Amino acid sequence: MRIIVADCSAEYTGRLQASLPLAKRVILVKADNSLLIFSELGSYKPLNWLAAPCTVRDITPDRADDDPDTPAPEKIIRASSDKTSDVLEVTFQHIYADDTFELGEDPGLVKDGVEDHLQRYLAEQIERIGEGARLVRREYPTAIGPVDIMAVDAEGTHVAIEIKRHGGIDGVEQLTRYCELLNRDPLLAPVRGIFAAQTISPQARVLAQDRGFECLLLDYDEMRGVEDDSLKLF
Repeated sequence: MRIIVADCSAEYTGRLQASLPLAKRVILVKADNSLLIFSELGSYKPLNWLAAPCTVRDITPDRADDDPDTPAPEKIIRASSDKTSDVLEVTFQHIYADDTFELGEDPGLVKDGVEDHLQRYLAEQIERIGEGARLVRREYPTAIGPVDIMAVDAEGTHVAIEIKRHGGIDGVEQLTRYCELLNRDPLLAPVRGIFAAQTISPQARVLAQDRGFECLLLDYDEMRGVEDDSLKLF
């Protein structure tokens, strides 16, 4: 990755027209030639960018062609899209740093506490759905996709459990489809549903309860055995 810190201006032409006046900014040129321009303030998004596939070229004019009355830029680079007419041209009046780093292959973002972790912990602690409950299996297969957890409660009733980090109406609808399908199987019916999540929206809770589902809040830290040291009033 190439990282340039410079006083620069930029012009974007093609499907849209946009410009950035002269200011101090950071420019990233990635290994795939994507070019991104960032400012000191604002959000994480770049001010302007041209994504791959594109070609980046140095088009700095020769000093002999410079107008003596106009300050000559130190460098001009142009990123041109390989598929469209889009062009992003950056003019550098003064470059403070221009460095290239080999970052290597990135393993990607590893999230902690995602649905797979919640599913695994709840399967290991299936008694959270009720004393005497037994795990049948995780990822219980159906014709419309796997149910996160299938269990049997103390009375021998099958329980389909849908797990989300943040439970919304879509998750309730998903559990509804699973239960409707599973209840057609005389070897499983009756099958009741549990909607389990770290948080459940009020609308999802109302819908779940209206359809006869139980709502179960999951405390991820507690499930993985991490003590909460924060002070609690009750």
